[in-house]
Amino acid sequence: MKYLVFALALAGQSAFGQTAPDTEQFYIQVEARTSLTGAQSSVRRFSRTLGNVNGFSLGGGWYGVAVGPFADRDEAEAFLGQMMVNGDIPPDSYIESSNVYGRQFWPVGAQVTQDAATEESAADVSELRQQLAEDATDLTERTREAIVEDAEEPAPVTDEAIVESQTPSVRPVDVDEETPREARNSERLLNRDERDALQIALQWAGFYDGRIDGAFGGGTRRSMAAWQDASGLEATGVLTTLQREELLRQYNAVLDGLGMRDYLDNRAGIVMQMPMGVVSFDRYEAPFALFEPTGDLQARVLLISQPGDSRTLNGLYEIMQTLEIVPTEGERSRDQRGFRLTGANDRIVSHTEVGLQNGEIKGFTLIWPAGDEERRTRVLALMQDSYQRVDGVLDPAAVTDDGQSVDLVSGLRVRTPKGNGSGFFIDDRGTVLASSATVGQCDRVTINGSYDAEVMATDTQLGVSLLRPVDTLSPRGVAQFTVETQRLQSEVAVAGFSFGGVLTAPTLTYGTLEDTQGLDGEETVKRLAMNVMPGDAGGPVFDAGGQVMGMLLPRDTDGGRVLPDQVSFAAKGELIVDFLRANGVQSTVRGSVGTLAPEDLTAQATDMTVLVSCW
Repeated sequence: MKYLVFALALAGQSAFGQTAPDTEQFYIQVEARTSLTGAQSSVRRFSRTLGNVNGFSLGGGWYGVAVGPFADRDEAEAFLGQMMVNGDIPPDSYIESSNVYGRQFWPVGAQVTQDAATEESAADVSELRQQLAEDATDLTERTREAIVEDAEEPAPVTDEAIVESQTPSVRPVDVDEETPREARNSERLLNRDERDALQIALQWAGFYDGRIDGAFGGGTRRSMAAWQDASGLEATGVLTTLQREELLRQYNAVLDGLGMRDYLDNRAGIVMQMPMGVVSFDRYEAPFALFEPTGDLQARVLLISQPGDSRTLNGLYEIMQTLEIVPTEGERSRDQRGFRLTGANDRIVSHTEVGLQNGEIKGFTLIWPAGDEERRTRVLALMQDSYQRVDGVLDPAAVTDDGQSVDLVSGLRVRTPKGNGSGFFIDDRGTVLASSATVGQCDRVTINGSYDAEVMATDTQLGVSLLRPVDTLSPRGVAQFTVETQRLQSEVAVAGFSFGGVLTAPTLTYGTLEDTQGLDGEETVKRLAMNVMPGDAGGPVFDAGGQVMGMLLPRDTDGGRVLPDQVSFAAKGELIVDFLRANGVQSTVRGSVGTLAPEDLTAQATDMTVLVSCW
């Protein structure tokens, strides 16, 4: 292996003064990592250009990479300054006492050197300091390359050499040459999370089906051996450092390019890992911080943050389910502390988690393209594991003009149905009569946008359908039918959601009864003169006393006929009563009463008329 020898060490290990066991030594710490695997990788990287690179446990799950040891701080500072000038170590490197270091994990099998310093080593330090100064004046790439070409491959270091030599070589052993005993030694330094990660990676690779418990028992050893065998390696059942790195590299390859890293949003008061390689912050639309895709991968993230209580939480739960980013198919769960929403369709998979704590509602949503489950589940797991609340909550006033619209909620598009129509309650259990044209081609039907309903029965000739809500409803008013013949030219009114749900209450439109049959003599309809809208179809048609004399039908343009705007038709009330009776629904029928005041008729219509949506 070509080995670029930095002038300070590459002349011999005696350059670093060794002290007695009870004497403090000093190191140049060049890096600290939060995982043993990462620290081992750093040690090998620095060893390509430096000598005397060591790896130590720092405690608390941290691992340090350090150059040394040096007999005193002055010597360490001299080398620190020169190596920084030459650009061989990071600019934030610093001097550290040997007292802060724990067990040494690199070189494999090595312990902290505690041999006494000699006069010869002191002379070597002086000579090397002079050499460093000379090298710094003309440290060109050509010189470095020459050093590489002339360097000889050092022999592997054994445990015995480390123990017996006064000036041991700490050239790292190539990890492929680790013996099972050496591999076990480095394995013992793994913390619980790192051991779990190896089991998870083996499980992902298809070699392990046991519990993720960090215990390397017989099952884990057999799975390690199986992975080694499948990889063309000696099946020892103990992974070397390099093999552990390769296994984890394979496992994490799916995350390449996603840029998973910690992201802190002080305004929202949330910190978590996010795929910042594919999303970037766009804007705040309370209660959301919106992160939009930056490339071809159409991933999105929402951070959710707002002050509130359980009622606010419940309101957010209902609102989230109206958004396009939360498909209707998926699991839903809610309690007093928070809720979880999942949804999937042929375009996206969405996952939302929200919790209430100390008067603050916080959480997140991940939206990911459908058909990419391996990456999605891995990203979601990292986000869940890293999610933390910090001080701060998003100001409810943090909104923009672009985010305010009838079809938007805080900048997010509301899920819209394929079509809307009207209907009305016909009994106390919440059964609804609607136009068969409205609900004929639907994957899902809702009442008032929130309550799922099933189509119980349909009469296509009459143009009506009977809807039963999945959950029993308690309507404030139900239809009272009349089967009497009305006088022609008498005043009638229809209640309906003329604008397809844009308004939260039905509109009452007045007109007159023109005929008790259709234009071609059809006996199932009555002809009306009134200017209605498509969203009114399915609404109740009232006589002057507030009795329901029929149901408004959609305007028929079959055959290329376009009727005048004022011409509309209603299914006859007496035939509707027969249809209901045939399907086991008992309706209320009353005779004629006096004229109802417009305001009273409006209140009655509002209580019984519903928005029917087709999804």
